[in-house]
Amino acid sequence: MSDNYAYLLDGALYINLTNACTNNCVFCIRDLNSKVKDKNLWLEKEKFTPQDVIEQIKKLEPQQQREFVFCGYGEPIIKLDHIKEISKFLKENYPEKKIRINTNGHGNLIHKRDIVPELKGLIDKVSVSLNGEDADLYGKISQPTYSPETAYQAVLDFIKECSENGIDTTATIVTGYKDFKPDVEKCREIAENLGAKFRIREWLDEGYN
Repeated sequence: MSDNYAYLLDGALYINLTNACTNNCVFCIRDLNSKVKDKNLWLEKEKFTPQDVIEQIKKLEPQQQREFVFCGYGEPIIKLDHIKEISKFLKENYPEKKIRINTNGHGNLIHKRDIVPELKGLIDKVSVSLNGEDADLYGKISQPTYSPETAYQAVLDFIKECSENGIDTTATIVTGYKDFKPDVEKCREIAENLGAKFRIREWLDEGYN
């Protein structure tokens, strides 16, 4: 059985590049289920080529989908080179479609350099997990491999830089999960001060929406 690098969800084509992540969020949906819409998103192997992904994309009628989204069970920006090559293919072949990344915002930490200029012109939108109004709550919710202070500041910087580079940027939080209660208005203010939109993702029993 081959790994699922691409899958369809709610009229969009999603691209699944890795199981790895620099966060271990308390509400992560992958702790509930290994499948989305009957597609198993756990990858048996991490070594594959961008062309392997592109071949799966071609089979899913990409021209019929609303947008393309890099989002699976790990942090997609870990596979930055894959993102860039796949995005170039998508831009060349489906220029009218938008490309989005759902990310934890650790890209510059992961790659130890400023990666936003590499995304500019390839990625139209980013959705970044802000998760909380300060480093302390962020650390409790996100459980990053970096120190909470380092990770949280990296998220703020990434949101700001994406926005300044003309990428349509949204900062998100999850509400309604157990006793974790981010301050919605403070988070909204942070997002807007960084030049980003703000979105609340409500927790549901089967996962957040």
